[in-house]
Amino acid sequence: MIVYAPLWNTLKEKNISTYKLEHTYGMSKAMIHKLKHNQSITMTTLNQLCDMLGCDITDIIEYVKD
Repeated sequence: MIVYAPLWNTLKEKNISTYKLEHTYGMSKAMIHKLKHNQSITMTTLNQLCDMLGCDITDIIEYVKD
């Protein structure tokens, strides 16, 4: 199962709140909801997150065996 736990750590390290993701970076509330609940997102969204945050994909997602 893919989880987004590393994303929350990355955001904390960079002092970026979900409010800032929405209002500064233009991420929708629906997308933030999907991330918070480990729901699937597109590769395009992953790419955008990497670009926005200046990080690697492993700073956003990780695979956890079910």
